[in-house]
Amino acid sequence: MKEEVYIIDGMTCAACSSAVERVTRKLEGVERSDVNLTTNRMTISYDETKVGPEQIKQKVEKAGFGIRDNQKSVENTNKKNSEEQDQLTAEDVALKNAKKRLIGAIIFTVPLLYIAMGHMLPFELPLPKIIQMMVYPSNFALIQLLLTIPVLYFGRNFYIVGFRTLSHGNPNMDSLVAIGTSSAFIYSLIMTFLIPWKEHSVHNLYYESAAVVVTLVMVGKYMEKNSKKKTQGAIQKLLELTPPVALLKTESGERQVAIEELNVGDIVVVRPGEKIPLDGIIVNGSGSIDESMLTGESVPVDKVPGNKVIGGSINFNGAFEIEITKVGEDTTLSKIIKMIEDAQGKKAPISKIADQVAGYFVPIVMTIAVLSAIAWLIAGKDFSFALTIFVSVLVIACPCALGLATPTAIMVGTGLGANHGILIRSGEALELTHKIDTIVLDKTGTITKGKPVVTQIITNDACQISKEEMLQIAATVENLSSHPLGIAIVEKAKEQGALKYKATKFLNLAGMGVEAYLSTGENVLIGNKTLLKDRNIDYVAYETQGDELARMGQTPMYVAMEHSLLGIISVADVVRETSEEAIQAMKKTGASVYMLTGDNALTAEYIGMQAKVDKVIAQVLPDEKANIIAKLQNEGKKVMMVGDGINDAPALAQADIGVAIGNGSDIAIESGDIVLMKSDLRDVAKAIRLSQLTIQNVKQNLFWAFFYNIIGIPVAAGALYLINGTLLSPMIGGFAMSLSSVCVVGNALRLKIKKL
Repeated sequence: MKEEVYIIDGMTCAACSSAVERVTRKLEGVERSDVNLTTNRMTISYDETKVGPEQIKQKVEKAGFGIRDNQKSVENTNKKNSEEQDQLTAEDVALKNAKKRLIGAIIFTVPLLYIAMGHMLPFELPLPKIIQMMVYPSNFALIQLLLTIPVLYFGRNFYIVGFRTLSHGNPNMDSLVAIGTSSAFIYSLIMTFLIPWKEHSVHNLYYESAAVVVTLVMVGKYMEKNSKKKTQGAIQKLLELTPPVALLKTESGERQVAIEELNVGDIVVVRPGEKIPLDGIIVNGSGSIDESMLTGESVPVDKVPGNKVIGGSINFNGAFEIEITKVGEDTTLSKIIKMIEDAQGKKAPISKIADQVAGYFVPIVMTIAVLSAIAWLIAGKDFSFALTIFVSVLVIACPCALGLATPTAIMVGTGLGANHGILIRSGEALELTHKIDTIVLDKTGTITKGKPVVTQIITNDACQISKEEMLQIAATVENLSSHPLGIAIVEKAKEQGALKYKATKFLNLAGMGVEAYLSTGENVLIGNKTLLKDRNIDYVAYETQGDELARMGQTPMYVAMEHSLLGIISVADVVRETSEEAIQAMKKTGASVYMLTGDNALTAEYIGMQAKVDKVIAQVLPDEKANIIAKLQNEGKKVMMVGDGINDAPALAQADIGVAIGNGSDIAIESGDIVLMKSDLRDVAKAIRLSQLTIQNVKQNLFWAFFYNIIGIPVAAGALYLINGTLLSPMIGGFAMSLSSVCVVGNALRLKIKKL
């Protein structure tokens, strides 16, 4: 079996992706074919002895879509491929052009609505006499025609794609829009030409219906293109984490080389503040490394010879040499990128109701219209009568309301979310969120604040100085450090005012702590038990308290002066004040709440107990996070992942719904389907509520859309004429069509007043 990825061009909705899947799965030897509409990627697994790439491509092209090899690769995470850059530029241009067309359509639709609908309001809107309906009906119609044509031109892709897919037997939402708006436009055009002979034909114009539907759907398409572009930006930012150059150690000395030139076994020098170029092992020196991009933990990790380091992480302090162990696609960062791409390429468990019925609705309506017209011709009626029947069926069955049912509710729903600081990347995300039954939360920066703070200051009766004084001494020393734990102590001390002392001869003791001398000459040590043991300082009086703090997930920092232990300053990343309330709200939606973290089990269990989550999974690396999400999905769960770090990006992409905390990393945000701009976990439950309300609204809209068709189509086909001689005129059919659209839009607007 061989698995390949192809880029599919020309897809606009779920009906398109379903069509591509359908035709490729029919090929002998194809085991699996999944098409992702968001990324335009088809992942296909097939038996090479039974089918080949050419047959696959021919089948897709015959269905009316373009297909090309996937040029995107994470083979080399350190090199910006020129083809990728060209593709990115092409996407930017396409998005820019879509925006221009949308603005153009809006410019012409607004005055068209004013002219066409102004006379229907309780207070008639003023119009120049030359285009007033009752004075110059032909001018009234012609000005609408002239305003509608540019709108249809700006939305020409609907007609190009819609009629093309229809001709290939794969009708989609574009087909619905194309047929519906074409029917309204052509009928209005006929009425325009009839005005000189039948003046009342001016009442049968539906230009504004065609223009408004095209414009609204263009808004949805633009939003979709924009979200696709942002999704691709996440991978680009991951690529940028790796530095372009590194300092290679050679026999003749150190020299700067491009990252692509490095090989396994090379020795690279990393100075303070620099990024580690590739995965490796420290062979000389030591340092404190920020691995938040890997573990999500805000506290840097002390590294000594023999320890592994990860490419893209940052060296806080200390200089060291590393031996490169992985290059290219084998690096941790490359694997993270690959996981995101794979997760994005998987088939989303979403199906749009409107797209599902599109393939049946359009041909059925066309068939009814044609058969009705033929039947009346056979019955002896003239061509004019039959044409009226044909147009009436098309106009009353115009799927404008069906085309509007989903996008209008989605647009209003996303707008409501934005008002509450909940940004929804796509209609698909909004549609699926209410089905979530398992919520997985990252710990650092999500449940907790993500920033260490001083939680306790402990001294005993034997200590000759106060807690405030000990804090001042410790802060004076830590003020010379850039370590987050030290910064937390300094910030706490500054709450009391300016620091009292000054320190000199500062020394960072890798893996143990720091040492310095006060200006008054006293030696000060701040660090862990290892440091106290190394300097033979007695800590028995504080050992029990220190161990208890560690069990509570805190970091006890022992402060000693002149070889005498003063006490403990405990630092921890504390739980957000709103986390427990937020998690209870999530549970009320019926979902189970998990906490997933790279932190140690002891700290994780304590934080999980405070936040009252259902289950804690600790000591998890990025690839394991994504695997755990996948495992939950394999158990049949609909999983939402909530996180804020680069390390969460693969899991965010793997989850059915990825929720990014607004103050988190750009990469996490761009990998998420939903972004919580207020960084408030309580908004997770609100997002689920928003999804429930929106999907209810979509179903109501679809009911109204079909309600008119179920009643109207038989009447338009002449059912009443057989009973009492009443023939439904296209005008009434068009009114019913417009009314169904008004009902749909009006119902969608009700979402605005809903409370989350």
